[in-house]
Parts: sequence; C-alpha cells; structure tokens
Amino acid sequence: MSSARTIPLIVAVLSLAIPLFSTADAQTLVVLETELGAITIEVDEERAPLSSASFLAYVDAGYYDGAAFYRVVTLENDNGSPLIEVIQGGVTDEARRLPPVEHETTQETGILHEDGVISLARTDPGTASGEAFFICIGDQPALDYGETRNPDGLGFAAFGRVVEGMDIVRAIHGLDANGPSEDPYTDGQMLTSNVMIVSAERVGSGP
Repeated sequence: MSSARTIPLIVAVLSLAIPLFSTADAQTLVVLETELGAITIEVDEERAPLSSASFLAYVDAGYYDGAAFYRVVTLENDNGSPLIEVIQGGVTDEARRLPPVEHETTQETGILHEDGVISLARTDPGTASGEAFFICIGDQPALDYGETRNPDGLGFAAFGRVVEGMDIVRAIHGLDANGPSEDPYTDGQMLTSNVMIVSAERVGSGP
C-alpha cells in the first residue's frame, strides 16, 4: 500500500478511536423531577468524588423521592454576608439521613460557584452530605474557598451543575417565602409551599 493511501486510513482510524477515549471524562447525569418540571444535573465524580458519591447515594437509595426544595435565598431576604442567591433542597426525614463526608473545597476541585452549580449545604466542615444541597442563581463567588460567607473561609463543596432546567430553578427561586423558620438566619427564606421532588434517577452520562 502506498504512503499516500496509508495516511488517510490512519487518520480515519484515529478519528473513530477518539470518542472511545473521551468518554473516560464523561459525567453522571441525574434528573430531579419536580412538581414544576425536570432539572438535569451533571455530577462531577472525577473532580469532587466525595461530595458526588454522597449525592448519588441519596439518588440510588431513592431518598430524594418525596423530598423537596424548601428554601430560597434572594438579595432581598438574605440574612448573611456577602449577599447570595440560591435555592436549597433535600430530605427532611431524619430516617433518610446518611453519614456526612469530608469537606471538598473549591480550591481542591476547581468547581466554582457559578450560575447553575450545585453544592452541599453545611455548618461546620465535614458535616455536609447529600441530605441538603443548593443551586446557585447567578455566579456566587462568596461561596468559594477563601471567601467570607463562612467565617472559616473554606467555602462550600460544589460537585456539579445544572445542564437543563434552569428555568425551573429560577421559577422556584421566585416563589413566595413566608413559611415558618426555627432559625433567625433562615427567617423569610422558607418557601410558603415546598416544591416536591417527585423522583430522582441517573439517566446516563454527559460530555
């Protein structure tokens, strides 16, 4: 076979092989089916393995089925500083609570709190799990490592992003928040009517 014919053949073979290797970086997709519509989340298991594993453990156990989005933080009702905008959801049944995981900072993972990013809620470092998570509305750098939203400066553990359904996220963010709160910090932020998560399931992988 002549070299002129061999080179195009090699190029063609390599082009077929590239997708096989690129799937190694594929991310897990999870669909949260809510009362208002579906939210598809790309979970970054490679960069945030601990936080991702906790979230997926709740998915696989069926613990998000019947869970809810219950809190919205806006520029108008935020009681912290700097001001942020997020929606928070998760399980409310203590019987569906799994152990927390070690805190993964944004400095370690490189996943910053940008528009649509999903992250674990927490108090002290190492207390977070998939029990409670939040989704950013717009870029929220105050939640990253080294910032002051948390006095410890460690930020929150981001582990993925919304790839479809940000319209649903924003619709939830715009709902009335006149529900009762047991903590002054969340006063004025609890949804008047929670938005139920009907189901949560893995649906494959994304690029």
